[in-house]
Amino acid sequence: MKKIKYLVLVVVALAMGCNDAIDIVQAGRLTADNAFKNVDDLERGILGVYGTYDITPEIAFASGYTDEVAPGVATGGQNFTTGFIFELNAGSTAANRFWLDGYQQLNEINRLLEAAQALTPESSEQQAYNNILGQAYALRAYSHFQMLSYFSTDYSNDAALGVPLSLRVPSIADQPLRNTNGEVYEAIAEDLNLAQGLLTDQSSGTGTFVSRDFVTALRARVAAYRGDYSTALPLAQNLVSRYPLATRDQFMNIWLDQSNAEIIFKFERTFNGPFDFQGASGSVNAGGWVGNIYAFVNATAGGGAYYEFSRNLFNLFDPEDVRYDAYLAPSSTVSDDYQNTTDFVNEDILVVGKYPGSEGQLLMNDLKVFRSSEMLLIIAEAYADSNSLNGSSNSVASVLKQLRDQRFGSSQDLPSFNNQTEAFAAILNERRVEFAFEGHRWKDVKRLGARANQNIVRDPLDCEQFANGCELSNSDFRMTMPLPLNEFDGNPGLRAQQNPGYTQ
Repeated sequence: MKKIKYLVLVVVALAMGCNDAIDIVQAGRLTADNAFKNVDDLERGILGVYGTYDITPEIAFASGYTDEVAPGVATGGQNFTTGFIFELNAGSTAANRFWLDGYQQLNEINRLLEAAQALTPESSEQQAYNNILGQAYALRAYSHFQMLSYFSTDYSNDAALGVPLSLRVPSIADQPLRNTNGEVYEAIAEDLNLAQGLLTDQSSGTGTFVSRDFVTALRARVAAYRGDYSTALPLAQNLVSRYPLATRDQFMNIWLDQSNAEIIFKFERTFNGPFDFQGASGSVNAGGWVGNIYAFVNATAGGGAYYEFSRNLFNLFDPEDVRYDAYLAPSSTVSDDYQNTTDFVNEDILVVGKYPGSEGQLLMNDLKVFRSSEMLLIIAEAYADSNSLNGSSNSVASVLKQLRDQRFGSSQDLPSFNNQTEAFAAILNERRVEFAFEGHRWKDVKRLGARANQNIVRDPLDCEQFANGCELSNSDFRMTMPLPLNEFDGNPGLRAQQNPGYTQ
């Protein structure tokens, strides 16, 4: 069944195409009007839309440009001239990739939505029709938010520049400028309201299709990023009450794609699917198997690991924590005194084992987008924001204990905090462990670093091979993505709206 689904997805995606403004419309070309004749066509079309989503570049960027990874035992120099020295400019692959991917997704969604408006479904098709539109609106909101999270300087400032909104199929004459964050957030909210009213499924069951719970999770994440915790708190609480944290056994199986415990939404990857290939090794221009971000062959010490755990990240893990076993390959070599080894690279080999593979394909795993643990830690952020720091309930301390109790499989000490800075630092550290190698770290430091008094910091032994790559302040201009240089060629007005710190 999976193979059939992905075969249809590839055919539809190829038929729909990206249709850039410079494309020449040739006679006989398959347009949206011709491609979508009925609700069945729309169903195939929404599968094609899902096929445009891939967060492996995001995971690669968050690992390589922060303090998640260090050069591995099989390094071939990957990232030495980019992320390891925090090199980011308007010509960087990351800026171009995130911009193009976002607008490709939005273009596909808008074409489907415009075609859908021209169809009148039969009464027996109305529910399916509504669900397709609901998924499209929710994904459009998700894409706009993803782009804003990279290209906006300040998530909490509605007057700051966001990204150009894309709410219709563009014409060749369009040269849109950046909308403000407030305008982008308003469009996101409108799309999520539409999606909520159209979707009939509370949960997709498998987590692989957009549902009302996807909408709720995205609302919670958006509100947390904005610092609007009065909105985020009840949304996150709603999801935590219905998506229990995984048991230790379930947690191990999540990363083998054998359990959907605590998963609200994920992008599925399957054998012989369009993402079943070896990507650009160690590059933000990744794609393909997510585990290939870290290794050539497999997730073992002999599998060609060119990235490994950074030591500062690994030092946060406890061997009694199930996340230690789930994220660190068992073939790793852990030095008890790594700072005094004679051969640090070969005596302290910390292999990323989070993505070992599934369905018989090494390094290929589903991409987890929303988990209930994120919602739980959003609750912790809300308590920290309201200065509810300590106590056995309704506090930062109680929430962190709840998560740690589950991950350790036994009762853990109730933490105590002297002030908000300490509480936010504990939350940021917990997120660093919980979501290691999932694409969150860069954004987390950007939005919480100042409140936690934390920066991106690498262990001196990890960064001694390259100059000026040991620390990046949470207020550095490179904590915002530059508008890509290529975009200025077709839309020169954007050049004047380039983010601060970048020359183009």
